[in-house]
Amino acid sequence: MTSLRYVDAILRGGQEHDGNGSTTPTDREALDAYSDVVTSVAEHLLPRVASLRVLRRVPGGRRAEGGGSAVAITPDGFLLTSAHVVQGAAGGTASFTDGRELDVEIVGTDPLSDLAVIRVRVSDLQEVELGDADALRVGQLVVAVGNPLGFSGSVTAGVVSALGRALPARVGSASRIVENVIQTDAALNPGNSGGALADGRGHVVGVNTAVAGIGLGLAVPIDATTRRIIAALMSDGRFRRAYLGIAGGPRPLPPKVARTIDPPREAGVEVVEVVAGSPADRAGLRPEDLILDVDGVPVASARDLQKLMAHELIGRPVEIRVIREGGVISFSATPIELQG
Repeated sequence: MTSLRYVDAILRGGQEHDGNGSTTPTDREALDAYSDVVTSVAEHLLPRVASLRVLRRVPGGRRAEGGGSAVAITPDGFLLTSAHVVQGAAGGTASFTDGRELDVEIVGTDPLSDLAVIRVRVSDLQEVELGDADALRVGQLVVAVGNPLGFSGSVTAGVVSALGRALPARVGSASRIVENVIQTDAALNPGNSGGALADGRGHVVGVNTAVAGIGLGLAVPIDATTRRIIAALMSDGRFRRAYLGIAGGPRPLPPKVARTIDPPREAGVEVVEVVAGSPADRAGLRPEDLILDVDGVPVASARDLQKLMAHELIGRPVEIRVIREGGVISFSATPIELQG
């Protein structure tokens, strides 16, 4: 009887049955469902993603040089893009699928997160809904919308191939690691930068930023940190960060000391370098100190330390507890604003 049931399923085509009598979709049905998701996301996002032409000053005037994509985030003209797309720009234009080509102004850039906000002077943009990259899972369907190689309104689809990647960013003497970067196999090419990476509901979960290799693209995640950056760029034109002036990395705590630390933890941040004249230097920190916590918050990696360097700490004394020569010592340091 079992073989007859499978023969009957083959003759019928359509849905297949597993041994429990439930049905699984055919390849055609699965493909149709995939296509439905991609097309619905594309139809939703295409009017909300602009093609950018960037103008930079050159001797004798201005000329078009490069381009990218931008995502409308408010009806009154604010768009989100990549900082490297508009870095050094004197202006440009944004083109939309409804045929409008509008002049843009640079509102603010943050090269250390590779995010920028620009604006066009209209009040009727269709805006995207920002999602939450923290909810993504490896293997999840994502859709990239942008303007690669000058071909406006291009759509590619793929999956989240990895999460938690790190992307180094630098401006002048300042450097930072962009955290929790999304890796995708959705095809990205020059011109996709600043465009949308969306989930299956059409929510923008990332801003396409780089091509990491053949078949690998990277996107800056939309999460609590980047939302704060975007809000600051819209209101102030910049995002301020605190600066202590140390470089370091994770190191396990000595077992004898670890048992005495409250709250318990297994690792801290070993100071490798202290910048001369920096707040950390003036406070008395030195190489080989093992930082336990800053302002009462435990740190176990350089990323933990970086997350704490928010503008709220600028100009405010903070306590830094370290292990030095087997004992716990506290220092008071006053972070200053990070300068590029």
